[in-house]
Amino acid sequence: MGKYTLARQLSGKKVITNDGEDFGRLVDVNVNELTGKIEELVVEPNPDCQLAENLKSDEGFVLCSYDTVLAVGDFVIIEKRGLASPTA
Repeated sequence: MGKYTLARQLSGKKVITNDGEDFGRLVDVNVNELTGKIEELVVEPNPDCQLAENLKSDEGFVLCSYDTVLAVGDFVIIEKRGLASPTA
């Protein structure tokens, strides 16, 4: 039950890059079922953020590795340099 509570608390938070750019809104997290650790953030990209739009998948979301997360509070702050383009 704790995992679901965490996901609910995170869902909807604004995601910003470490240089203050509004990257998008967190809609879900991908969790490793064996370890219980968060592996990726599923972000609905901000249409005004060119970086987020470039990284958007065919489904319309950006998957950000949890390794890019610097801080979580009122916002989720991610390391811009850790973002990679989607693989084809």
